[in-house]
Formats: sequence, structure tokens, C-alpha cells
Amino acid sequence: MTTHWSLVIAAGQRESPESAAALVTLCTTYWYPLYAFVRRQGYRTEDAQDLTQAFFAKLLEKNYIGDADQQRGRFRSFLLASLKRFLSNERDYARAKKRGGGRPVISLDFESAESRYNHEPADTMTAERLFERRWALTLLDQVLNRLHDEYAAAGNLPLFERLKEFLTAERRTAPYRVVAHQAGMTEGAVKVAVHRLRKRYRQLLEEEIAQTVSRADDVQDELYQLFTSLSSDLTLNRR
Repeated sequence: MTTHWSLVIAAGQRESPESAAALVTLCTTYWYPLYAFVRRQGYRTEDAQDLTQAFFAKLLEKNYIGDADQQRGRFRSFLLASLKRFLSNERDYARAKKRGGGRPVISLDFESAESRYNHEPADTMTAERLFERRWALTLLDQVLNRLHDEYAAAGNLPLFERLKEFLTAERRTAPYRVVAHQAGMTEGAVKVAVHRLRKRYRQLLEEEIAQTVSRADDVQDELYQLFTSLSSDLTLNRR
């Protein structure tokens, strides 16, 4: 199946409703890491909001995608490089607001964004490092949401809520026997359920990454980069 980002790149030199829709989907999902990057550059809240919105206005109105190549085949790399070029030419607040035209091109939840930004790590983290970290966390959130929806659709949401903590190797994770008692299952059944949950999580994670790279060969490398960017935040069970 053609991934979103590969579809966007393939249609970069021509108008395509499918390509535009795929780009909007990707931007709507992964815009917050860019906003965090702009804020970490020292821009005030209002300026960062205008600049982020203006960037997406230009991204969608101009054929930036035509500049994408295999060396910049990752969506996150393309976005960050494009944003850096945009910021270098948009230092003036009035110009940034004018570029945006006052018309939101995609729905960006800036109210919650600033609340999220206030909980980011200390300012000692560079803007690039913050972008990578937040990109990875956003991607993991997408995967967890998909997994949640799958279990809910199968009528197994209570089980998912009990087992999801096993997706991370944190000390506070309850022992299998405790969860088994709470869920009315045997300890062996819980272990099997956790194994299946982790396996499906890994599958969905690779699928989600595939939406943001142009080549299937990039998925495993991107997966490694994701774990590296989060190495100081959490340890995911990779079995």
C-alpha cells in the first residue's frame, strides 16, 4: 500500500487531490513538534502561533513538495528543513501574520499546544532535540490511539487499559500475578495477552512510521532513531 508521504512525494510535480489530502493529514498529526521548535527558538507564544500557521499556509499553497528528494525522504526531516528556511526569511512578526493571511489552512489546537509546551523539558534542550523528542512522542501517541481503538472495537477495552502499562518497562508496572487477579485471568493468560499486545504495538508502530518515510527501507532506521531520541525518557520493550 502506498504510504502517505510517498504519495505526497510522488505527486510533488503535479496537482493531486490525493496528495494534498495526504499532506494535510500528516501536517495535522505532526504539527506540534514544529510549534515546539519555534517556541524553543525564543519566539513569544503569539508569534510562534502566527509563524507556525503561516508556515503551513505557505507549505500547502506553494509546491515545496517538488523540492523533496530521496536524501530528504523522511517527512520529519523535510518539515524541519522547510521550517528553518521559512523562519530565516520570516523574522518580522507583521510579515509572518501577512503570509498567513488570517485564514487557518489546517486546524491547529494552539490553546492546548502552549499548555503542552509548558511541560516540556528545561530550556537546556536544544530546539532540534526537542523537535526530535516531541516527534517521537507524537508518533507513539498515534500508535497507542490506534491500539486503543482496535481493542475498543473488539470489546476488549478494559483488558487494554489493564495491560497497556506493560508496553513500557517502568518499575511501577504491576506484576503479572496482580493484573491476573484484577482481571480474573490466570497469570499465564496475562503473559500471553501482553505478548500479543506488544507484538501488535510493534506492528502498528512500523505502519505509522511507514506513513512518514518515502521508502520501506527507511522504516527500521527511523525506528532506531525514534528509540534513540527517547532514550532518556523511557525504555520501550522491543520484544
